[in-house]
Amino acid sequence: MEIELIVFLVMLGVFLLGNFLFKLPVSLSMAAGAVAGALVAGEGIPLRHLFEGTFVYMDTILIISTAMVFMTVIQESGALEALNAVIVSKFYKVPAVLLVLLMFIIMFPGMITGSSTAAVLSAGAIVAPILLQMGIPAPQTGAILAIGAIMGMAAPPVNIPAMLIGGGVDMPYIGFEGPLAFLTIPGAIFTVLFIGLRYCKNLDYEKIKGGLDLEIGKKYGIKLYIPIVVIVVLMVACRMLPNLIPNLGMPLIFMIGSAVGLFTGKRFNAVKAIREAMKTTVPVLGKLMGVGMFIQIMTLTGVRGYIVINCFGFGLVVLYAAICIVMPAFGAVSSYGAASVLGVPFLLALLDTGDQVVIAAALSFICSLGDLMPPTALAGNYAAQIVGEKYSKVLRYCVIPFIVCVLFGLFTLLKSRSLGFLT
Repeated sequence: MEIELIVFLVMLGVFLLGNFLFKLPVSLSMAAGAVAGALVAGEGIPLRHLFEGTFVYMDTILIISTAMVFMTVIQESGALEALNAVIVSKFYKVPAVLLVLLMFIIMFPGMITGSSTAAVLSAGAIVAPILLQMGIPAPQTGAILAIGAIMGMAAPPVNIPAMLIGGGVDMPYIGFEGPLAFLTIPGAIFTVLFIGLRYCKNLDYEKIKGGLDLEIGKKYGIKLYIPIVVIVVLMVACRMLPNLIPNLGMPLIFMIGSAVGLFTGKRFNAVKAIREAMKTTVPVLGKLMGVGMFIQIMTLTGVRGYIVINCFGFGLVVLYAAICIVMPAFGAVSSYGAASVLGVPFLLALLDTGDQVVIAAALSFICSLGDLMPPTALAGNYAAQIVGEKYSKVLRYCVIPFIVCVLFGLFTLLKSRSLGFLT
């Protein structure tokens, strides 16, 4: 047995033991696995590499942190509640359109933070009572929240698994918006209509509006949405007019939007609200640091190269089967870990089969679906808590959308060359 395989099995074994047996956080379990791998490989405890690995994804960490600040500001200012109320009051006569728009609200926090947890806990908590009042049973509502949060996590502009996969092969996070939108928007629309439309044929608006905050929109008007408009305009302008507007970077854009949002809606204690929001984000940031450390030691010990070389030896049928089965299953541990540990070698093995950006986007999409996998199942467990159900009941209604999304991801991989125009 090659030493690289032994090192990898030790790293994976220590990680799994730490996470499942000793109930350590994913970040600490990954750090322990990295140290164990270095020791077995005869590298001792390489502090320099461990330190460097911790900061490999610093750009991503800054994006998530500032995006969470922005998300907190627009939530506390009342913008999300007002948007929710406007959509329901305008479209309750067309249930299909209403459901799709509510799904986009669920996705929105995930789109700008890259976290399914943030989507469920913020927009999901606001939309869930409306879905329940529309007549959708609690388990099905939980399934809509879970899948919607994952679609938001995978959607542009911020997709962390895609960033991790791209970072592993020195591919800049550029041109992903089209492929990711192509993957996530149909998945979100299919899910919410497949699960929820049958319950919403005849909506009683008088019953629904009791759960809406109709006053905040009347009080503050259009200025509630100025922060959202600001970040969209800045994102587009930096790309479309590079000669006139310098590339501000996502963290600065989110901070500008947050500063504007402090003055456009309800007054609130910004320091306290942001502190509470960051408490939910710290575990995600810790995971990224642990993943960086894990990958750095895999590179140092030759494990990463070993995995890449062996992936080239797989036939395409076996490779695609592994992508559809193993990558989501690894999400039971961490979808970010699946992107780094498996996404990079799979991308390298498929480079000659089509457009590399489309391939990376499809792999990140399939990785993100791992957030449904028990026992971790971050999106699923939080969604189940919000609707007051056991996750096992919610998971039952996620199965068909999950299979459809995985197959759509596989279709995108197979047709990546012809879909290159999306980039």
